[in-house]
Amino acid sequence: MPKEYVLTLDLKDDPVLIAEYKRHHEQVWPEVEASIRDTGIEQMRIYLLDNRLMMQIIADDSFSFERKNKMDEANPKVREWEESMWKYQQALPQSKSGEKWMLMEKIFDLNG
Repeated sequence: MPKEYVLTLDLKDDPVLIAEYKRHHEQVWPEVEASIRDTGIEQMRIYLLDNRLMMQIIADDSFSFERKNKMDEANPKVREWEESMWKYQQALPQSKSGEKWMLMEKIFDLNG
């Protein structure tokens, strides 16, 4: 059965930077997309409202954030992508040092 996760992160509140960030996500590097799939993620969607991002992940049973973090650290193209995206992103006030995307708690599900 697929696992579902929802995460959030803010962008810097600058319309020019937000527009650039959106353009980058129209052409995500193939190496980054491949690495996402290699971690067991079957579907990833990112939504934007003002400068707030929400990411939905649907993953198979092999997926874990620990495994993904290790694989990302070992992949120079993923590290390069993440470093370049940090220009646009800002940590949420409650995040720990170096933490970007934060896992959200599901509090309601219409289907149980």
